[in-house]
Amino acid sequence: MTISYNWLHDYLPVTIDPERLSKLLTSVGLEVESLEKYESLKGGLQGLVIGEVLSTEKHPNADKLTVTKVNVGAGEPLQIVCGAPNVAAGQKVVVATVGATIYPKKGDPLTMKLAKIRGVESYGMICAEDEIGLSEDHAGIMVLPADVKVGIPAADYFKIYTDHIYEIGLTPNRMDAMSHRGVARDVCAFLSYHDHKDLKVVAQPIGDFKVDNNSLPISVTIENTNACQRYAGVSISNVTVKESPQWLQDKLRAIGQRPINNIVDITNFILHETGQPLHAFDADKITGKKVLVKNLAEGSTFVTLDEKERKLSAEDLMICNGNSEGMCIAGVYGGATSGVSNATKNIFLESAWFNPVDIRKTSFRHGLRTDAATRFEKNVDISNTVNVLKRAALLIKELAGGEIASEVVDVYPNPKQQPQVQLKYQFLKKLSGKSYPADAVKKILIALGFEIVKESAEDIVVTAPFSKPDIHLPADIVEEIMRIDGLDNVEIPNAITISPSVETNRTKHIYREKMANYLVGLGFNEIFTNSITNAAYFDEQELNTAVKLLNNLSADHNIMRPSMLQTGLEAIAHNLNRKNSDLRFFEFGKTYSTQGPGKYSEHERVCLYVTGQVTEDAWKGKGTAADIFYLKGVVARILQLTGISKAAFAPITGAGNLVNALQVTINKDVVVTLGVVPPQELKRFDIKQPVFYADVDFEILLKHISATSIKAKELPRQLPVRRDLAMVVPKSLPFADVENAVKKVKLDKLQSIQLFDIFESEKLGADKKSLAVSFTFLDEEKTPTDKDIDGMMNKIMNALETTLQAEIRK
Repeated sequence: MTISYNWLHDYLPVTIDPERLSKLLTSVGLEVESLEKYESLKGGLQGLVIGEVLSTEKHPNADKLTVTKVNVGAGEPLQIVCGAPNVAAGQKVVVATVGATIYPKKGDPLTMKLAKIRGVESYGMICAEDEIGLSEDHAGIMVLPADVKVGIPAADYFKIYTDHIYEIGLTPNRMDAMSHRGVARDVCAFLSYHDHKDLKVVAQPIGDFKVDNNSLPISVTIENTNACQRYAGVSISNVTVKESPQWLQDKLRAIGQRPINNIVDITNFILHETGQPLHAFDADKITGKKVLVKNLAEGSTFVTLDEKERKLSAEDLMICNGNSEGMCIAGVYGGATSGVSNATKNIFLESAWFNPVDIRKTSFRHGLRTDAATRFEKNVDISNTVNVLKRAALLIKELAGGEIASEVVDVYPNPKQQPQVQLKYQFLKKLSGKSYPADAVKKILIALGFEIVKESAEDIVVTAPFSKPDIHLPADIVEEIMRIDGLDNVEIPNAITISPSVETNRTKHIYREKMANYLVGLGFNEIFTNSITNAAYFDEQELNTAVKLLNNLSADHNIMRPSMLQTGLEAIAHNLNRKNSDLRFFEFGKTYSTQGPGKYSEHERVCLYVTGQVTEDAWKGKGTAADIFYLKGVVARILQLTGISKAAFAPITGAGNLVNALQVTINKDVVVTLGVVPPQELKRFDIKQPVFYADVDFEILLKHISATSIKAKELPRQLPVRRDLAMVVPKSLPFADVENAVKKVKLDKLQSIQLFDIFESEKLGADKKSLAVSFTFLDEEKTPTDKDIDGMMNKIMNALETTLQAEIRK
């Protein structure tokens, strides 16, 4: 929400410093996200003055330059070297003195300095229009009328409009603050309470409204009274559509609005003044002089203001003429032929209340996110419909001429009742943590537009104003009181009472914390990526089970992610583009899928992403590049950390978006899939270095963790014994086959198997390699003898020779 400091002060009875106002707004819950100075012309012509050229003479060293003497109204005349061909004595000109900064229409800002131009000192610059940003004209210096006073600031002469602009982060329930008058109401309430004054928002000037004649009556019929609960309108004849006056253009431009013409600008002005959207129709194009508020048949076509033909839904509310032809999508967007043009002479002005749900659905259905739709979908003040209409009609009459040519039509079939809310003072104290005197509560609520119905020592009953449609509960009233008291003034209690709760899934949080701490200790960084991603990342098979968004805000974010790989690659690409090439990320998140309408599921996962080097270059040697074995080791350690000892690693093919993939299973449940991200997937994200990825199914892992009992036992008193063994095997044989062959021997005292060397040479034979493996044995009862160890090693060697046809090197 954009608020203008100057505009806001049109409704405030006192002046407040911009910085204080910023703090005040944040204190009452209207968080100021930015405060910036606005100037209708960049730089505001600061430091530029009106001068008079007293004399001119040719530059002694340059034929095209002129040495001038210029009176700037203070001190001695300035000597300025000028290159313009039209400079002459007696001219009134714009002068940029030494120290002033000019902002050309094109190019960078330029600060004036004392300069020597071809040997002659110059104390400033006589400006052309493009040099100070007024236009693109560079035919010569700007010559002003002869009666202009010398020495006055150029900003005063050109009437440069300056302002301060606030960007306010509104919560969705604060529709009452989506206008300057709404913000002014909060400011007055705050100042009245804290400064002990009775300050009120300056009243709307509608007292002079009167009907001039009844020459242009237009009737209104509401067919859908749920979607349109109130509709008001008035006709104005003989208007002149033209450019808006400067003050109106300045106000609109300051908040980022583009002036169009006086009629349209007035409707935009009223929108930002009161929060009530208006629409002006060309009355001569309303067939039958009837307005019908209704829904058209499914698939009906309508050409909107942007000249696009749109197919309507039967749920879209339309403003139609007497022939039931659409003139406007109600509350959202105007039509191509029914709006105000330069030829318009008679207008019909609409002010209405449309159902927020209907407006939001229509707005998203057609992708039309207009200012009017944004207001209507958050609700508007239904009680202010006619007052706003009269305010706009008077402004049109003032700025466009014409006559009010009909009575105000106000169709309000089922008038709304203001909700009543009872607030107990004890509840106020409990929720706010602060004791508020009854008088303070009344003062705040009355200042905000509430009406007191009854009061007692224990409670107060109020009716909420229509401008605050979110007020229904006592807690809503407490929020209003605390806002105006100032959220910064919430007291910190001396004691805090808590109710202990029982965690329903404590194991999940414990192991999540364990895994996160371990990974951070390894140098990983935790990331949080968006659960909504781009359907273009996935193939047709994946999209068949993907959860698609019906009302996506962006074309690039249109499905719930079926995999966490792509969102992680986005984070990697973002960092690589900023020269962070050594990355280790992990993320706890969810993936989403569907098996048909209403059958949705989500799965918790832990994903690891590694790229670049895992150790840095140092004086002792080069760093180590990441590879699949590093990631496998991290995964194995995570499983060990969680108490999983019976996990099996096995290579797989066809692992979706991975190559050289491994799968980790526990009792046939796939717990982890890890591998290398293929080049075609990396190319999609413009990543030019290998990325290694592991996807841990956290839900299945937790299931096996819960089934694993952890027991404590005394540390063994015996020492482990290690034996090494070298064997020649085929090059294609994976080490996992060696591990599996040894495990099938079922030696209870075998503690671990470790591959510590691989040797390849033609001397071993064609397609052969040598593996050096260490075996660690431990007998917790006694120290094993050489005979015991030799017996176990012989069983291992026999199994390797028999199962794998390994040649044992002795």
